[in-house]
Amino acid sequence: MEYLLIAFILLVALAPLSHFVPSKRQRRQAQLREAAALAGLFVEFRPLPGSGPDTGNDPPVIYYGLRLAPSPGRGRRRSAWLRQGDNWRGVASREVPPAPLQGCPPPVLAASIDEASCGIYWREDGDTATVAVLRDILQRWQLQLDA
Repeated sequence: MEYLLIAFILLVALAPLSHFVPSKRQRRQAQLREAAALAGLFVEFRPLPGSGPDTGNDPPVIYYGLRLAPSPGRGRRRSAWLRQGDNWRGVASREVPPAPLQGCPPPVLAASIDEASCGIYWREDGDTATVAVLRDILQRWQLQLDA
């Protein structure tokens, strides 16, 4: 009986530590972000382009971006496109989306470019193969920008 009581007290004492064990979803997100970093991408939380003020109710959107070399003498415009089904529409203009975006996997919500980076917004609904596809798309986009 004493051993049972000791085991119970140990379980009660150690139970709060289980809160610090990552969930399956957290482990998968860490795996995706590590794959992105190893592929040369950076990961940030960003608001979705064209969204209104943050209400706190929107699920987080993750930006996987590729840094761009400085473009002295030729300014890069800031542009963004939202995805609706298989179609893309410009956020602030009717600018045609870059050709590499046509091959985006379904979890992609939007894409944008600014002076420092080009990138894709998504909710990390995929696997490391999806990250590889996103990297390829961003690298093709980068080559198109440098041309």
